[in-house]
Amino acid sequence: MDIQHLVDRLEEVLNASTHVPLSAYLLVNEDRIYSIIDQMRVAIPEEVKRANRVEAEKDRLLAQAQEEAERIRELAKQEAAELVKRDAIMMTAQQRAENILERSRRDADVLRSDADVYVIEVLTKLEEDLLRSLAVVRNGMRKVQVEQEAAERPLSSSD
Repeated sequence: MDIQHLVDRLEEVLNASTHVPLSAYLLVNEDRIYSIIDQMRVAIPEEVKRANRVEAEKDRLLAQAQEEAERIRELAKQEAAELVKRDAIMMTAQQRAENILERSRRDADVLRSDADVYVIEVLTKLEEDLLRSLAVVRNGMRKVQVEQEAAERPLSSSD
């Protein structure tokens, strides 16, 4: 289940809770709160797995870009070798091969850069979601603890 959905559900439970008159306390359904927290404990590792999959995809894209760059380099070398055999156009062949190599390096650099940007964006979003979820969980737990402490305090009589 999506962590953001669970955070929304936790917020709904808190919003639907009854306010204790003349206080900042809420009466919450403890079972529902703990159920959502348990689901969050399951969902957060899934979010981490998703981040790992994104990173693996980045690695795959980088490897693919490097393979493509190597293939282009090999093609450039082969083409350059064929052109060099023709003595009349030897200088042209060298220049063309250098241009192809430079273009392949630039293309590989662009692919690497794009993959890094994509991974950073996805991981940043994941980090924001996880931090937001953690804050909601902590706030929920804090409210439940405060309510428990309030419930456990003996009522003081007026002297």
